Formats: sequence, structure tokens, C-alpha cells
Amino acid sequence: MRLWRDIYIQGITAWFLQTVINSQSLWEEMLQNKGLTVIDVYQAWCGPCTAMQPLFRKLKNETNEEKILHFVVTHTLSFYHTVDSEEELRYEGPSEACFTCAQDSPNRRRQVHTHIKSTGLKGRAEADNIVTLQSFRDKCEPVFLFSVNGKIIAKIQGANAPLVNKKVITLINEEKKIAAGEMVRPQYPDILLIELEKTRKKPERERYSIAIIKPDAVLKRKAQEIKEKITMAGFVIEAEEKTMFTEKQVRDFYSQIADQPDFEEFLSFMTTGLSNVLIIAQEKEQDQVEENETELKETSEPPTESEVKKWDSLQKYLEQQHISQFCDVEDDEANVTKFTDVFFPDFKIAKGKKLQRTLALLRPDLLEKQDDVLKVIKDEDFEILMERQIVLSEEEAKMLCKEYEKENYFEALIEKMTRSPSLALVLLRENCVQHWKELLGPRTVEKVSEYHAESLCAQFAMGNLPINQLYGSDSMEAAERDIECFFPPENTLALIKPHVTREQRAEILKLIKEEGFELTQMKDMLLTPEQVGKIYFQITKKDFYKDIVEVLSEGQSLVMVLTKWNAIVSWRRLMGPVDPEEAKLLSPDSIRARFGINILKNAVHGSTNHYSATVNSNALFEEDAGEE
Repeated sequence: MRLWRDIYIQGITAWFLQTVINSQSLWEEMLQNKGLTVIDVYQAWCGPCTAMQPLFRKLKNETNEEKILHFVVTHTLSFYHTVDSEEELRYEGPSEACFTCAQDSPNRRRQVHTHIKSTGLKGRAEADNIVTLQSFRDKCEPVFLFSVNGKIIAKIQGANAPLVNKKVITLINEEKKIAAGEMVRPQYPDILLIELEKTRKKPERERYSIAIIKPDAVLKRKAQEIKEKITMAGFVIEAEEKTMFTEKQVRDFYSQIADQPDFEEFLSFMTTGLSNVLIIAQEKEQDQVEENETELKETSEPPTESEVKKWDSLQKYLEQQHISQFCDVEDDEANVTKFTDVFFPDFKIAKGKKLQRTLALLRPDLLEKQDDVLKVIKDEDFEILMERQIVLSEEEAKMLCKEYEKENYFEALIEKMTRSPSLALVLLRENCVQHWKELLGPRTVEKVSEYHAESLCAQFAMGNLPINQLYGSDSMEAAERDIECFFPPENTLALIKPHVTREQRAEILKLIKEEGFELTQMKDMLLTPEQVGKIYFQITKKDFYKDIVEVLSEGQSLVMVLTKWNAIVSWRRLMGPVDPEEAKLLSPDSIRARFGINILKNAVHGSTNHYSATVNSNALFEEDAGEE
């Protein structure tokens, strides 16, 4: 009760700036407005966009154009516009507590009623009850429509305050010039609303296929080429998992060929190397009607049929490309479900969330408050995947500060960025790039306004330069480039020794995945003395070297190339000290502490530096990669 009472008190001025449009007749009446009307299209179940209230209030106060500017101030408490008496003043909203709160204050009800009766149509519209807005039903993303003299001339999706602000000011200035005879009213393109729903194809249930890029293709480094061909043919790779099949999985998934004479050989082949398992979907048709975007984005022309041929069958396409021997395809719905449940148990959840990564950077002046920033990051549900303090090179600093290059303080900024450390972070969450950009706010402190008051730029303004003390990538593509620049991937050789059981192997592989390593290469092999010598080339003269050769010749070793930023150090930390007994004391959660027996049978091995990682990897995988 107290929560909604507080909202009521805080929001009452917001209601005075709006009228709820909840029927087709009121919608048509609103379109008789002269000048510009900004309409927040929302649904009763999710409420209007409260985040835009400060902007609309600011625009009303600064423009002072009551006759030609009608705008929305949103709030979760709603009152109908058509009221003839106080008793008819009805509430609709999220809970009975709100209604009780409104009833508790008859004076406020009278005040609200009087104001609504005397106010022109400045509205927000419920998509649920208005025929014209049926295409927005069941969508919770904020949508703002712009009506000029009764014609919808533009639309903005999302609570993008700077864009809405720019659009309103531009249209108001146009209306002033038109009224003064300084310009002719532009011919605006039509914004489809009712027609949009009629012409959009009904969504069909998405069907998936499973593609398995087999171990020989992975060893020969053909996997990336195959994936590129698949996407060029009009298919979408929704998810990918690199794995070594167990014997049980091969017998289960390939049961249809189990009676063939060479099945046991095939079984050995599939269980001794790394496979790529992909979930594949057919790319959505280009002719599905897209919502008309009139702001910001310039859409490129879709490719013609002569440029890209869309294939209905992935199997037929692979055969036509002469690569079907490297990739098996499963289309049967039951089998696809079985694969998905085993290798992608969270696929439906992950697909719905659309997780993204972005690069965030705290500039040098802000490091003294990094704990406060990290708390904000945590509170906003970001996961920090990687972090490092770094003193930027001049090239890196100029890349990150490019937006300031025309400012007179640019050289001072570059000097500061290259002399003191910054904190670079890789963040993960749903809609990560856009959400981080919205939190950052404007590029300079000078552009902080009322609706940016809660931005990180405003909260952490410091230092003697008027810049935003935080950086974020501009797009998903830029984010991946930034991440690769500041967290360049590194390879290391990893080896699981013969004494480790199959069950322990599985646990170690799980640990590797949880630590963020990518399995770039992997194969199960009986190491020859020559191969052991290439792996341990730095200690072949030591007295205990022959004991190492003997241990590694006792059975199959699982040899891997692991990839991530700082991979060599990260893998050695995960392995723990060489002696398992020491590992149990110093690093009890390490692999050697958990699975090592003695200093020779200590479960795992890893390269010591970049040179040995390169030599080791080349010795064991280059020969396979060279085979065609």
C-alpha cells in the first residue's frame, strides 16, 4: 500500500500533462489536434514509459508552445479521459492498492478531474483497445508516434531520450517556420499502422536442424569455412558447441547406421576428436513486412536472388558444395530435440535472452571510484567476463577517444590516457551494448541535462576534462573488435594424461568450459616418444624425462589447444602446482589437487610460455591441418 501511495504523490503532476486515449473514437478525436502530438503507445498490462517523463516535462517548460506541442508524460496509474463527473473518474492500473490510494484523497481526485476537463488532448494511447494500434498489441517495448495535424509522420521505438528530444525540437521548429511562411510543409512518408498487421505474415513455428562438423574437418581447420558457407546459403547458426562425443552418444545419435560393417571404425573416429555441433535455422524471409523506421537507420538494399540463393535443404546444399562428407545433418524433429537437450539444455532460454558482450572502459581519473562503478554494473545485472588494468598505447587511446579528436583538449586527453592506467572490462547481459550506452549518457558533461541526471556521465563527472569518464562500444560489431583489441585471444597446449578416468576427463572438460576457454583443437591419441619429446623439448636432458615418457605411453592422452585471453597463465592457474600434494595445500580446487596421484601422474600438462605453446601445438596439430 505504501509503495503505491508514494507513487501517487510523486506522479500527480505527471498526470496533469496527459490524457489516456483508450478507444478508437478518442484516438480519432485526438488526431484533430493542431501542431505536434507525441504519443506513447503502451498496453494496460505493462504501463506507459515512465523513463521519458523528465524529457517531456523539460520540453514543455523550455519550448513553451502549448498551442502546437502536445506530448506524453507517462505513469503507471491511468485515468480515462471521458469523464463528466468526479464519480465517473475511473482508475485502471496494476493493483487494487493503487485504486485505494486514489480513493483515499477526494481532493486530489477533484483536482485531477478539473485539470483533465480543462486540458487539450495531449495523449498516451493503449494499444489494447484501439483498432488503429492493433499491430502493437502484445509488445512491451516503448513506441512513440509523432502526429502533425492529424497525420502520423514518424515513429521511434525504444526509450531513446536524445532521439525523441531531437525529433520534437526539429518538428516544432518546422511548425514555427511554416506558420511564419518561411517554408512549405514537407511531404512526409506514410507510417503504416493498421496495414502493417494485415500484411505481416503470421509467424510460423521455427524449425531447426542439427549439423555436426566431424573431427576430420575440425583437425583440417575446415570448420570455419563450412560455417561461412552455411550462413551464405541463407541459414542461421543459432548455437554452437564444441565437444568430443562419448561412445554412448555416438551409438545413440547414429543408431540408424549401427548395423553397417564399418560402424565400429566410425565409432572410434567420432570419439577421438573434436566435433562442432550446430543448431541451424532457416533465415527469415526478406519479404516479411518490417516496421517503418524513419529515424537514424539507413537500411541497405536486400540482396537479390542472383546474389544469394536461398536453400530449403541444408543437406542438399552441402552435397552441392562437395562438403557433405565433413558434416552430418539431422532434420528429424525428435532427434533434433534429443541433440538440443543434450548439448544445448538452455537453448530456449538463451535464445529468448539474446545475450551480448560489450567493452566498457573506466578512464584513469575514475579508477579511484571504480568500486562504485562496479557496484552499478552489478546492480544492472551485467556479468564481468574479463577485466584488466591497462596503460593504453597512443594508437589505442586515439581509437577510444576518436569522438573528441576535434576538441581543443584532445591532446591533453591522449596524454592522460597513455600515462595512467585505465580499467577495461568485458560485460555480458541481455541487450548489453544498448543498455550500457544508455547508462553512460552523453559524451561530455556539458550535454548532461535533466533527463541524463541519472547517467553515469553525470554521476561520475570528475577530473579537469569535460568528458564522460566511461567508454562503451557503439555496436555489436564494434564491441567484438574492441574486445579482440584489448583482450586478444591466446592459444595454449593442454594435455590430460592417461591415468585420468573417463569420468574425471568429463569433469576436467567441464571446468575448462566454465573458465571460459574455447576448445580450438582436441584429439585422443597415444603419444609416441618422438611426440613426447616435442612437447617436453625443454627438459629432455633431465634425469626424470624417461619416467615422463613411460607414464605418457601407458595409454591415450587427450591433447587440446585451448583459446582465450591470457590462456597460458589461466590454464596454469587452473592446473595448480606440479606436485598434487603441494596443490592440495596451496590450491585445493585446482585440477592437480583433485585428480593428481603423484608428481608424474599429476593429471594434466600445459605450455609454460607463448613459444612453447606454439611449438607444442604445431608439433601435434599442424600435420593434421596440412592433410587434404
